[in-house]
Amino acid sequence: MKKTVLFICTHNAVRSQMAEGLLNALYGDRYQAYSAGTVKTDVDRTAMHVLKEIGIDISKHRSKTVDEFRGKSFDVVVIVCDDAREACPYFPGKTVLHQPFYDPGTFQGTPEQTLQEFRKSREAIKNWIIQTFGTDSLKND
Repeated sequence: MKKTVLFICTHNAVRSQMAEGLLNALYGDRYQAYSAGTVKTDVDRTAMHVLKEIGIDISKHRSKTVDEFRGKSFDVVVIVCDDAREACPYFPGKTVLHQPFYDPGTFQGTPEQTLQEFRKSREAIKNWIIQTFGTDSLKND
């Protein structure tokens, strides 16, 4: 049976969406990832683009609020930004992790510079997922 993981961020637009897509693509045989935000917005198109560059399609994802998951329990809850940590309701989970990632959606620069910032965030999230979910540390909880 797959373990369930909920990634939470403020807007459920960039970091939590990328984390959901990456975990499902990399370790979907062991985990089922979901994502939500404290505020509903839209999935960022640049986040979609940088995941598509590595073969992961999140174009069907939609922004969701944590309210959609109230009453559900998760094996792992990961809060990926400091703002959500402060505003987030409690979610029951065997493991609750706080792993803040830089938000490239706040970057101000040229389109190419912005794309580079999103790629950096993608790689940081991907590397953390590999280290955290690809090891034995969470496999057998």
